Amino acid sequence: MDKQAAQKTASVLTEALPYIQKLNGKTVVIKYGGNAMVDEKLQSSFARDIVLLKQLGINPVIVHGGGPQIGKMLDQLDISSTFINGLRVTSSQTMDVVEMVLGGTVNKHIVSLINQHGGNAIGLTGKDGKLIKAEKVTMTPSDKGNASEIVDMGHTGNVIGINPDIIKTLENAKFIPVIAPIGVGEDNVAYNINADTVAGKMAAVLGAEKLLLLTNTSGILNKDDALLTGLSLDDVDGYIKDETIYGGMLPKVECAVDAIKSGVKTAQIIDGRVEHAVLLELLTDAGVGTLIHH
Repeated sequence: MDKQAAQKTASVLTEALPYIQKLNGKTVVIKYGGNAMVDEKLQSSFARDIVLLKQLGINPVIVHGGGPQIGKMLDQLDISSTFINGLRVTSSQTMDVVEMVLGGTVNKHIVSLINQHGGNAIGLTGKDGKLIKAEKVTMTPSDKGNASEIVDMGHTGNVIGINPDIIKTLENAKFIPVIAPIGVGEDNVAYNINADTVAGKMAAVLGAEKLLLLTNTSGILNKDDALLTGLSLDDVDGYIKDETIYGGMLPKVECAVDAIKSGVKTAQIIDGRVEHAVLLELLTDAGVGTLIHH
């Protein structure tokens, strides 16, 4: 490294200092999904980011998705998939695959990646330590348009409670929790839950400083496709009403808004396609997405 490059590195570290000081000892919940989960280079940069955050005294808690991986396995097993309002109808047969893929293959791959880079990650599902209490999602006729009957969503669930003790215990012991969004009902039945929803509820219950949602877009865009970098809750409400925020971005934004209303300081929807997106958003002036705040 020449002198100029070394000075640039020192400048970057100095820029990060106030962010590190502000986040030291705080919890940051990160929803990990999209391209960042399937591109090998992005997987590696994400794992390094998480290890570095923990080394700096910040407590990352990861909630991961896995929709494409579940879909691929269902196709291989010739099990059809049905979606209603963006939620997968989860039959008992599909739930077996969800548990195998999310709680097994995907979860353990993320844990291994973080550990390869020097971290101490532990994989969990909502079944572990009764972490995520769930109930069945009910789709009413109005949810389905003109349908006259209530739709049976099978093992598709909502979060009704989270036990923070196991996460806090792991944080205090210097471990990094990696959570698959599978909950368990009062009847001990497993439920498949949207990962954004779990991340938002987890951030609220843990009193997280920040919620980060990794996506395959640059963030929230206006109608001219320009990035909206900082939005208040009132701004968000206006953009939902005029349909600037719509479609697949809407549930992510609603999850972020709910988290902030529950006490999370800020929520960021960031571009997971950018290498080291987590560090850029948390520890630099630039950022790589949309920040939502009170």
